[in-house]
Amino acid sequence: MIQYVSVDNIIRLIHDRGIESLITDIANAIEDDFIRWEEFDKQPRIPAHSDRGVIELMPTSDFDTYGFKYVNGHPLNHELGKQTVTGFGVLADMESGYPFFLCEMTILTALRTAAMSALVAKHLARDDSAIMAMIGTGCQAEFQAYAFKALLGIKHLRIYDTDPAAMDKFEKNMESHGFTIERCTDTFEAVKRADIITTCTADKKQAKILTENMIGQGVHINAIGGDAPGKTELEKSILMKSDIFVEYPDQTWIEGEIQQLDKDHPMTEIWRVFDGQTEGRTSKGQITIFDSVGFAIEDFSALRVIQTLTEDNDFSEDINLLALPDNPKNLFGMI
Repeated sequence: MIQYVSVDNIIRLIHDRGIESLITDIANAIEDDFIRWEEFDKQPRIPAHSDRGVIELMPTSDFDTYGFKYVNGHPLNHELGKQTVTGFGVLADMESGYPFFLCEMTILTALRTAAMSALVAKHLARDDSAIMAMIGTGCQAEFQAYAFKALLGIKHLRIYDTDPAAMDKFEKNMESHGFTIERCTDTFEAVKRADIITTCTADKKQAKILTENMIGQGVHINAIGGDAPGKTELEKSILMKSDIFVEYPDQTWIEGEIQQLDKDHPMTEIWRVFDGQTEGRTSKGQITIFDSVGFAIEDFSALRVIQTLTEDNDFSEDINLLALPDNPKNLFGMI
């Protein structure tokens, strides 16, 4: 039998534990796992691209436990009445090869992405950061807002989206939750006075959501929308004058903002900041960029948090996913 957490049960768990507490749990697990970065087997995610989007497998292992996530990214799915991103994840025992945990990862991916964003910002944003601009208020936006509130105490948000309905949705979802929300008319207005800028747009193209004249000294940019070949959000000149931090360079070169740069351009792997090998922010005026594309270890961390929190209680159920004959050499005897 395999421990299974459904969409209904992940929602119940969020309500029971509280979204900020759960995001904090995931952030702590991610930091712990990134500190032991060199213990993991690592590779870029495995994509299958189409004209409408991409399906990806994201595997990793610490050689005791294997984990993977299946995830899609289809920006035009709204035309079909479907979500842009869906997913599920698995943990398996490396010794036997048997999977022991299966979990929905549509909601969990949003939680872990937000947790990673805020965790990195704790290391890279100025200590006095108080205002975050959010460019793009789609499915990820609320999770990002809660994560930055939980880990950095950010409660003042300046938002902009090209779709007014997306901003309506965000304001409705976030009302009465302790945020000050300023609705802006364009990106330039949204980033004024912002200490942190989060970009999360869905269009699969090389865009310039942020231009150099929008970026002041000391800003931290949480760039999470550039996550596919040919998909970027920042003007190249911003990258040239900033310190760039990435998850796994081999993957970020394919999918991140650094697609625009030469391969010898300097950048820092964020695990080296987490474990103290190198500094993150070194001055108040420094411009930092987290070129986030999402990496499998983050999913591994999130899955192990949920597996622990739902073990031996009614937030999970056992499912009969594997054929287990009485005689392991007699599979046919089961039928």
